[in-house]
Amino acid sequence: MRKFYKAVLPMLLISALTGCSGGSQSSVVETESSSQQTETSETTEPTESEQETTSQAEEKSADKEMFVIKIETESQDASVMDFVKKPVAHHVSAEIATWTPGYTMPPEPYYERCKISAFEGENAVLESAEADVKVRGNWTTTYDKKSLRIKFTQKHNMLGMNNGAELKNWLLLAEYKDGSMMRDKAALAVSDEILAEDGLYASDAEFAEVYINGEYWGVYLLAEQQQINHDRVNINEVQPDYMGTDIGYFLEFDGYFNTEPPLQQFHVDYADNAPLRSFDGSEKGGREMTCLPKNEGGIKKDIGFTIKSDINSQEQHDFIASFVNNTYKIMYEAAYNDKAFAFNEDYTAISETSDMTPQEAVESVVNVDSLADMYIIEEIACDADIYWSSFYMDADFSENGSKKLTFEAPWDFDSSMGNKNRCPNGKDFYAANIVPDVDGFNYQTINPWLAVLMYEEWYQDIIREKWSKAYDSGVFERVYEMIENDRDTYSAAFERNYDKWDNLVNNEIFAAELSIRAGECKTQSEAADYLNEWLHSRVDFLNEYWHK
Repeated sequence: MRKFYKAVLPMLLISALTGCSGGSQSSVVETESSSQQTETSETTEPTESEQETTSQAEEKSADKEMFVIKIETESQDASVMDFVKKPVAHHVSAEIATWTPGYTMPPEPYYERCKISAFEGENAVLESAEADVKVRGNWTTTYDKKSLRIKFTQKHNMLGMNNGAELKNWLLLAEYKDGSMMRDKAALAVSDEILAEDGLYASDAEFAEVYINGEYWGVYLLAEQQQINHDRVNINEVQPDYMGTDIGYFLEFDGYFNTEPPLQQFHVDYADNAPLRSFDGSEKGGREMTCLPKNEGGIKKDIGFTIKSDINSQEQHDFIASFVNNTYKIMYEAAYNDKAFAFNEDYTAISETSDMTPQEAVESVVNVDSLADMYIIEEIACDADIYWSSFYMDADFSENGSKKLTFEAPWDFDSSMGNKNRCPNGKDFYAANIVPDVDGFNYQTINPWLAVLMYEEWYQDIIREKWSKAYDSGVFERVYEMIENDRDTYSAAFERNYDKWDNLVNNEIFAAELSIRAGECKTQSEAADYLNEWLHSRVDFLNEYWHK
C-alpha cells in the first residue's frame, strides 16, 4: 500500500457510487474539464491505435491477479488443519460458556510450524520460509474464517510492504464480517498518509489469496503486527532482564485489559472519573459523560490498559501506570480547570505550577499532533470499538526518547465506515462524542483520550490545520480511487473468496451487527460501492466543519 500512496497520483473527482440493493442512486458530479472532454468526444473519434491501447489497458487491469500466499504445515497429521479451524480466544469462549449450557470449550489458539511461500503471478517473492502460524483476534476467533498470525523464525519482508522492511511478525486479517473486505485497508491507507506527516506509524496492508496445505482459504489482508520495532512503533525496546524505567512502553486502551497477566495490565482513574463534555459540533457543547462505571458492579465496563510491549519488573509496570494516570490528569486540569500541572524530574508525581500555561503543560507530556491525527482518523472511521479497544499509544523514556504520550498504530476497522450502525449516513460527530457500547443497547460511554481536549481552541486549531492539509493534498481522493480500483481489479479473487465462505449471504453469526445498508449488500462489488458512497458522505460532512 505504501508503494501506491507514496507515488504522485492525479487528482480525481469520483462520482458518488450506487449503494447496495435497496439504496438510492447518487448524483454524478461533473467538472468543467470533464464537460470539455465530452464536447471534444462528440467531434473527435479516437484513432485505431488509441482504441487498441485503451482496450489493452482495460484487459490488463481486469486480468491482474492478487498476490498468493501458500502455507504448508510441517505436520502431516490428519487433524492438523484444526489449528486454523477450531481455536477460540480463551476469554471469548469463557464468556460464551456463561450463557450457553453444555458448551464445550474449544482449544485456545496455538502455533503450528509451517513453511510459507508468496507469489506475484508466477514469480516467487518468498520461498519456503519457516514460521509458526496460529489463529489471532478476540471475538473474530468465533468465525469460520479466522485471522492468522505469522511468526517467522528469521526476518523476512512480505510482498514488498513497509518499504521492504524485514520483520518476523505479520498478520493475515480475514475481514469476515466486512462484505467489501476493504475497510481495514482504506482506514490504514488514510492513517498512513496522515501519520507519516508527523513521522508516526500505521500498518501497511496488501490483499492476498491464501492456500493452506493446498486448500483454498480465501482472500486475506496482509498487515503488520503492532509492535515496537525500528520499522514500526519506533521507540526504545527493553532488553531482557533490564529493570530500569528508562525504556519504551507500547500501550493499548483496552476493555480486555483484565484478562492479561497482572504485570501487563493496569487501571486508570481518569481524574477520579471526572465528567467529560462530549464533542458533537454544536456551539453549546455536548452532554456530560464519564468514561468509567460510577458504581462497582454496574453494567458499564471498566476500560484500562494493556502493556503490549515486554517489561521485566513491577517498577516498570508501576512507572508507566503512574505516568499515564498523571498525564491524563494534566490534560483534564488544563481543559476543565484552566490549571497547569507538571511532573517532577523523575516523572513519578505532578504538582500545580505557574511556570507554564495549561496548554504548555499538556504539550510538555503529550504529542498533541499525534492525538489530533488520531482524532481525524477515528472521526472519519466512526468505529464501534472506539471506546473499547485497539486504540494504541506509547511513551519513550530512553535517553533519546520524547518522554511524551504519543498516539499512533491505528487498528481494527472492520466494524467501521458504515458497516455497523454507527454514523450510518456518514453524518454526525462521533470519535469524541457519546457512543453506545459495542452491542449497542447496554450503556453509553466515551473515549476519554479523544474527548478531553476537544473544547480547547488551540487544539481545535491543530485539528483544523491537519484536516485542511490532508484534504487539500488529495488523501481522500486517493482512497476513493483505491477502493474502486481494488473492486474492479480483484473482482475474480473476491468472487472466489465468497464461493468458499458464502458469508455475505449466510451471515447469521454477525448479521445483527450490521447496519441496514451493509446488510443489504449481497456481493463484494455492492459492498465496495456502499463503502465508497459512505466515505464520500463522511468526508464531505467533516470537511464542512473542519476545513480552514
